[in-house]
Amino acid sequence: MKEFALIFRLKDISDFQASPEQMRERMDWLGSIAAQNRLADKGNTLLPLTESAKTVRPNNVVTDGPFTEIKEFISGYIVVKAETIEEATEMAKASPIFDQVGGSIEVREVLKRD
Repeated sequence: MKEFALIFRLKDISDFQASPEQMRERMDWLGSIAAQNRLADKGNTLLPLTESAKTVRPNNVVTDGPFTEIKEFISGYIVVKAETIEEATEMAKASPIFDQVGGSIEVREVLKRD
């Protein structure tokens, strides 16, 4: 199984502050990934520049990436386990961030250091 980084981007840093209810929704989403044993360890990883990145936008719009110019605030990331980038993209589509504050999630395969 491969590992993929889900990189969370917001249009403005002020969108980063979440209400307790929004945080609970985010934690429930993360908990569902962890319950499937799909939440990987965040340590010892690299985010390579590749042509196989995807970005998930509101309304389940998926575009190719990566992008060299970033005009958005990167608020964080998680690493998930999936067989393919498409499977990892499906996990990203379920994120409550789209309903809460907009933004986007970029999906990239991670390389592990030996």
